[in-house]
Amino acid sequence: MNQKRLIVAGFELFDRLSAASWIPALLTRLFVGYFFMETGWAKIHNLDTFAMRFAQWGISYPAFNAALSAYVEFFGGALTIIGLGMRFVSIPMIINMIVAILTVKLKNVAGLYDFAELDEPLYALSFVWLFFAGAGWMSVDGLVRQAFSAAIQRDKSVLDSGTAAAQIH
Repeated sequence: MNQKRLIVAGFELFDRLSAASWIPALLTRLFVGYFFMETGWAKIHNLDTFAMRFAQWGISYPAFNAALSAYVEFFGGALTIIGLGMRFVSIPMIINMIVAILTVKLKNVAGLYDFAELDEPLYALSFVWLFFAGAGWMSVDGLVRQAFSAAIQRDKSVLDSGTAAAQIH
């Protein structure tokens, strides 16, 4: 096989991989969504202890902010799993992780190595990626998009055929 054919085959393979980009979106949504739904559920069912931790960390309005954080994690995780409103859901999830990093985790970071060992930046980056990439076609968002696309195509076809009929007369 000559080099040109090998290069073309390589590009074709990469194109096929791009067509399967829904797979990492699905796997990321399932894993990260489950993690947050589970941790949010545990925090919801132990809000008093969670609020005390917020108070110890010096977070203002600890009861309110603990409940807000717990419910954002639980509902954000559930919506992430099913892929509903992924781009909107990503925003509070990213904010939740940034707040956790800045108010709690950064106190124990002495350098880049310590920061790289934190889980929260990876979770935040997962949601940054999902914000830009979307939930993928195997999600509620994907199904809604397909339904709207089909409806728009139907309306366009009807409109186009009506315009053609008007031009004939």
